[in-house]
Parts: sequence; C-alpha cells; structure tokens
Amino acid sequence: MMLFKNAYLFTPDKKFVFGSFSVEDGLFKRVMSGVPGETGFDLQGAYVIPGLIDIHTHGCAGADFSDGDPEGLGRMGAWYAQNGITAFAPTSMTLPYETLGRAFALAAEYHRNRPEGCARLAGIHMEGPFFSEKKKGAQNAAYLRLPDFEAFQALQQASGGLIRIVDVAAELDGAVEFTEQACKLCKVSVAHTDADYDEACAVFDAGAGHLTHLFNAMPPIHHRKPGVIGAASERANVVAELICDGLHVHPSAVRMAFRLFPGRICLISDSLRCCGMPDGSYLLGGQEVFLQGRIARLADGTIAGSATSLYDCMLQAVRFGIPREEAIAAATILPAREIGAEGELGSIEAGKRADFVICDAELRRRAVFIGGEQADT
Repeated sequence: MMLFKNAYLFTPDKKFVFGSFSVEDGLFKRVMSGVPGETGFDLQGAYVIPGLIDIHTHGCAGADFSDGDPEGLGRMGAWYAQNGITAFAPTSMTLPYETLGRAFALAAEYHRNRPEGCARLAGIHMEGPFFSEKKKGAQNAAYLRLPDFEAFQALQQASGGLIRIVDVAAELDGAVEFTEQACKLCKVSVAHTDADYDEACAVFDAGAGHLTHLFNAMPPIHHRKPGVIGAASERANVVAELICDGLHVHPSAVRMAFRLFPGRICLISDSLRCCGMPDGSYLLGGQEVFLQGRIARLADGTIAGSATSLYDCMLQAVRFGIPREEAIAAATILPAREIGAEGELGSIEAGKRADFVICDAELRRRAVFIGGEQADT
C-alpha cells in the first residue's frame, strides 16, 4: 500500500480539501482529511485531481481510432496518459460499417488488455453515420445513412458492448424509433443535425440524453427558433459536450454554455490525429485535413475537429472564466457518468480506480498516475 499525503484533494462535491489518500491494488483505499502520522509520499501541498476522461476524441499523435490499427491505438493511449487523460472513449467517424466493425473489435481487445502505461479505454463513442447532409461538417457525405438499429446492434456486438454513446440527427426518418431502441443499450446523442425545436424534442422525449459538441454542426439559437439547443437546455437530463479549444467556440459562448446547462457541460477535445503533431496535411474519415496554427480544416475551409488535448481544453475553460472546480468536474466525473463509468472512474473515492493527476494550484501537471502507477515517465 502507498500513502500520498499533504495535498489538496478534489472531492466529489467539487471542492479542494487538504488531506491524504492511500492506494492499494490499483484502487483508492482510503481518502482522509488532515495529515496522518504515517510515513508516506509527501506531496508538499500539491493539488490532486481525478484523471481526465475524454469521451469524444478521434485520435492524436498521428493515429486515428477509425484506422483500426493496434499500434496506432496504443500510441493514442500512451499520449493521452502523458497528457493527463487517464481514460477515453475513442470516437469513430462516418465510414462504412465494415470499417467501423474492425475498429470496434480492436477497441474491445484494447479494453481487455490495456497496454502498460496507457490510458484506459472506457467505451466507444459512435459518431456517425446517422447524420444530416446539411450539417455533416467534416463527416464524409459518401457514407451518411439513415438511422439503422440493426446495423448499430451488429456494431455493438462487434465491440463486445462497448458503445457507450451513439449519435443521431433528430430530423432524419426513423430517428425517434431508433432512439427508443438504442437508448436501452447506451446513451443516445443528438448530433450533426438541422432539426427544429419540435423534431429535437421528439428525440429527447424518446430517450436521447446527450448533445454532441454544443453549437457545432447544429442551427444556432434564435429567439423564434430555439432549435435543438433550446430543446436540450430545458431538459435537466440532457448533458451537452463542449469543445473548449478557443477556436470552435468563442469564450463568451463557453460562459453562456455553462449557464444554459448548469452542471451539465461535459468538456471534450474532439481531437484528430493531428493533435500533438506539427502543422501539415492529415487524413480524417478518408478526407484530407490541413492543420495550421492549431486549427484543422478541410480543403473547402470547413473546420474539423481539434488539435488540442482535453487537459488543455480544461485549462482554457478556466482562462475563459469558468470556476476551476466546475471545469475539473466537467472533464472528470461528468464524462464518467455519461459513459456509465462513475462507479469506478471520475473521482477520488475509496474503491475507485486510482487514476489521478498531481498538479499545482493553476492545474499545471506534475505527474499522472493510472491504477496507482506513474504513467508519464
């Protein structure tokens, strides 16, 4: 058993409390306030937060989940761990079902046998192909499909039940029926949609409880056309993702989002394979993406995913005026809940996985631990 003492610990009720904790067999054993008399690793007043959980990330370090490449997925897991993300839900693109099936089967293997020093694969986020042509964004239009529960079921089987979030455009034919069935197996999220308020309400009422990358790939709020954002914000069970890289969403809109969805904003990266890489040309869902100055675009100028880690998105949120504790919760316990992993991940509590980040008061990382083992050496 290892004791870590003399630190400010982030608690489940979103506060920092001075205390100590012990780790045994990869789990938090005890979490205590105050200073124990036992010998242990003295953190000397450092801050300790849960490991971050990115539930919407396509890739990083030159690799993309949809490639179905074991080496690439391992490289992603190592990069996440080095950057304070101790668990992730790799996110697919709009691609042929066969391609998705291979990637999902690979995710199941990684989940069973996590490479040493790598982040945990805590689920899969299936983004596409059930999207609107008008709001496809950087998704490949050649592979767009109407909602198909049987196809989804086959992919869920290929993944060993790992799909935790599946996306759908609310206005598509069959979206309500798909949601009624799929929400029994995982979280259903409204995404890449041109739905109006009533269409969005119908899908949320059918069981959807998540909104993919708020403000992006959906109609803006209008006082006579509240649309999907209005429908989502007034439902207390709907959690909205937010890309807080300073490029996808203006700082003022970030602050607005936290007010529209109090306690229901989940920070994500939506990172691409170019995250952590130099400027240049990269592939995304069979399309070329150009990274320049931290922003990735298709050839026609459409903004794609991000080139920013979730950890840096959390720091950006704080810079934009979001209270530090709210930003941490939005990148830890809330994403854990969204993928059904709050029983083992997302907070520093006895019995949960000992995944944590040691940092300073400004949340600058000093060390990352997964299962009580340092991961960033």
